Amino acid sequence: MNFKIKGWGGVALLSAAMLGGGAWYMRSAAPKQDASKAMPAASVVPAAAPVFEIPASDTLLATEQRLVQNLPISGNLKAINTVVIKSRVAGEITQLSLREGDYVKAGQVVARIDPTEYQRKLRQAEQQADAAKAQVEIAKRQYDNNKSLVDKGFISVTALETSFSNLSGAEATYKAALSGADVARKVLEEAVLTSPISGQVSARLAQPGERVSVDVRLLEVVDLNSLELEATMSPADSIDVRVGQQATLQLEGREQAVTAKVQRINPNVQAGSRSVLVYLRLDSVSGLRQGLYGQGQLALGQRQVVAIPLDAVRTDKPQTYVQTIANNKVLHHVVKTGLRGQLLGQTDNTVWVEVSGVPTNSVVLRGTAGALREGMAVRSGITPSPASSATPISKP
Repeated sequence: MNFKIKGWGGVALLSAAMLGGGAWYMRSAAPKQDASKAMPAASVVPAAAPVFEIPASDTLLATEQRLVQNLPISGNLKAINTVVIKSRVAGEITQLSLREGDYVKAGQVVARIDPTEYQRKLRQAEQQADAAKAQVEIAKRQYDNNKSLVDKGFISVTALETSFSNLSGAEATYKAALSGADVARKVLEEAVLTSPISGQVSARLAQPGERVSVDVRLLEVVDLNSLELEATMSPADSIDVRVGQQATLQLEGREQAVTAKVQRINPNVQAGSRSVLVYLRLDSVSGLRQGLYGQGQLALGQRQVVAIPLDAVRTDKPQTYVQTIANNKVLHHVVKTGLRGQLLGQTDNTVWVEVSGVPTNSVVLRGTAGALREGMAVRSGITPSPASSATPISKP
């Protein structure tokens, strides 16, 4: 079909026809409006707030517990009976055969020092005593003779008194010589060294043939039948420690725990470390050695208190608090902590602490639950008792 448009009027009519057709095409091609979007804004329902699910393993009930107050202690094992055998005289060691680990009995000879010099000194002292004894006999005969002469009137009493003085001097000299012989004999006996206790040699500090002076260390002997732990603690901690209190210790190299009791408490505070030494005697020493390191808990007493695990007490706010669940919401309770220890009959190492400020039987969140916002909607595996629905005492 051929169209011929003449003049400006025809152009105007053609343009109007084309605009009208385009508008009709746009209306027919536009998608239909969603009926739900055309609804008024007042009829839209908001989404429900999410509920945080807390497993039962992250919760517990705050109830009264029999809490055993424990004090951490540590130290090294020491033998109660230990001795260092030293030389009592100077000389050359002629016998010293014992070595580390050897057993000895009380009174057993452990070392000898060359006695030649001391034997000669003893003979010298004994001979001096014999000479002094001879002088006593001479003075005694002279005195007896003078006494007879005085009785017969041949000499004066003054001469008798002089002879008596000579006899007394001779007797004193003889007694001094006897004492000197005893001293020499004692020195000779000290050249033979014996062990004062039964035990094992822990150190050999000299060798045969070595010349030693007086008070040189030769051997150390320890009795492992009685061991104690020497624990150091602060003066504040030592205030509640009493003789007879029992402790449970874990020693290095030994899986099974051992028990010990406080035997002695040092009355002095150490000058350098400002610590107090406490000695705990072990009930069983089988297979133990001196110097082993041990650590454990000393039981100071028991109390019936509201207690929770220490990791449930949070300190990420200015005030210490505990998270609880009441009416399916998280609440924060400011608390004060007290006695720390373990539950009576507890087998693990969990530390429990006394708390005040948490209603009894409240559902408490453990430390494994993490920090939750107060008022958060939660659901727990533990059903709280009526007492746990109380409002918080205070908020941080």
